[in-house]
Amino acid sequence: MDKLTIQEEEAMLSIWQLQGGFVKEVLDNLKGEKPPYTTLASTIKNLEKKGYVRAVRYANAKRYEPIISEEEYKGKFMSGFVGDYFRNSYKEMVSFFVKEEKLSPRELEEIMDMIKNNKS
Repeated sequence: MDKLTIQEEEAMLSIWQLQGGFVKEVLDNLKGEKPPYTTLASTIKNLEKKGYVRAVRYANAKRYEPIISEEEYKGKFMSGFVGDYFRNSYKEMVSFFVKEEKLSPRELEEIMDMIKNNKS
C-alpha cells in the first residue's frame, strides 16, 4: 500500500465520508481551500492507480468507490509512523506526547482503562 500525498489523503477522506462519489461530489465535500476540478480529477486517478479507489461507470461519468477502508489505512499509516519516528515503540510515542504535554494524566488513565478492558 503506497503512502498517500497530502492531496490524495484529503481526497480519500472526502471519499470515505461520502462512501464514494463523483469528482464533483468529492470536490464539494472537501474542507478548506478547494483545488481546481481537473487537479482533483487527476488526484483521484492516482488513487485509482494506487489501488485505493475503483471507478464505476454511470453513463458518461465515473463514480469512485473506496477499496481500502479508512480504518485499514489508519492502521497501516500508524504502523509506518510509529516505525519511522518512534523506533516501532508505541511506549516511546506515548512518552513523547506526555513530554510535549499533548496528553493529560486524565487521558493517560482513560488509555489505561481501555487497555485493561480490552485485555479482560
